Amino acid sequence: MAGGLAASMLMGCGKHEAQATAVPAPAMKPAPATPIDVKKAEVGEPTWDPEWDKIVELALPPAMLSGQVPHDVKRFCPAFYGMAEDDKRAFWAYFFQALAGAEAGLEPTVQAKHAQPEMLVKDEVTGRPGRTSGLLQLTYEDQKRYGCDFDWERDKKLKVGDPDRTILQPKNNLECGVKILDKQIIEKHKALLSGSGYWSTLRPGTVSYRVFAKQMTNVPAACSVHSAKTVHGTR
Repeated sequence: MAGGLAASMLMGCGKHEAQATAVPAPAMKPAPATPIDVKKAEVGEPTWDPEWDKIVELALPPAMLSGQVPHDVKRFCPAFYGMAEDDKRAFWAYFFQALAGAEAGLEPTVQAKHAQPEMLVKDEVTGRPGRTSGLLQLTYEDQKRYGCDFDWERDKKLKVGDPDRTILQPKNNLECGVKILDKQIIEKHKALLSGSGYWSTLRPGTVSYRVFAKQMTNVPAACSVHSAKTVHGTR
C-alpha cells in the first residue's frame, strides 16, 4: 500500500514537473497579404496559407527579434527595432511570404532547373546540378549546410513534384529558410540584402531583387515609425 502511494505521489510530481517546464507559445500575429497573394485570391488560385505564418514565427531564433538584425531591415520596416516582439514576428512572416512569392509564386511544389553558371555546381547530396525546390527554392545540400529536415534517400523514390517530398513540405522548407537567413545576418553578420546572400532575390541591383521588392509593399502596419509600439529596452 505504501509502495503504491509512493508511486502515485511520484507520478503526480512528474506530471507537475512536466507542466512547470512547458514553454508557452510566443505571441504571434498573422502577416498581411503580399501583392501576389492578393492577385491569386482574385483569380481563384491557391494562396499563401496562414498556417505558414505560424511556421515562420515559431522558427525564429531570439537573435532575429533583437538589435542584432542588420540595419538594412529598416528599408522595409523602419520601426523594426522599436516594435513589440509579436509585430517583429509578423514582419518576418511577411518577409518570407514575399520571398516565397518572388522565388516560387507561393507554390510549395515548384521545382526549377537553372542554367546560370553559379547554379550549375553539383549538389553534394543528390549529385545533380542546378535544381532548386519548394516555396523558397532550396537544395538538398542545405540539409548538410544548415541542418535542414530534408531526406533525399526518401524523396528520390517519389515522383518529381510529389508534395510528400520532404523538401517540398512547407514546414521543412520555411524552417530551412529561417536557418539560412539566421546564419547570414546573425552568425556571419552580413546585411539582409547582400550581393553574396543565398537568394538572388535578395541581391540589390538584380532583376530578381526587383521582383522581390514589389512584394514588400504591404508590410505590417507596425513597421511604420508612426504606428509602432515602443518597447522598453529596445533600440
